[in-house]
Amino acid sequence: MTGLLNGSIRGRSMFETIVGTLAAACTSLSYIPQVWKCWKTRQTGDLSLKMLCILATGIFLWVVYGFIKSDWVIVVANSVSLILLLNLLVFKVIEVRRHGREATA
Repeated sequence: MTGLLNGSIRGRSMFETIVGTLAAACTSLSYIPQVWKCWKTRQTGDLSLKMLCILATGIFLWVVYGFIKSDWVIVVANSVSLILLLNLLVFKVIEVRRHGREATA
């Protein structure tokens, strides 16, 4: 019975890791179309600078949390998200400086 229980726990742990990894991949990769669009157009007018800053702070805290919990899925996924988001943030700051204020939608 103990072997069966341990196998069930290991199977559940593997399933949780797979689901977490897939969710992390989807979340992290979701930034790529927006980053690509900003690279091509050099425009970020519809993006809120405040939202990008708050989101970057939250994602950074997720990375810290992942290190605290020793959870590589959380660390890697949020690190990728943060790097992609920082691209958007740089584009936005450049645009704000170029126009002297945040462009409004």
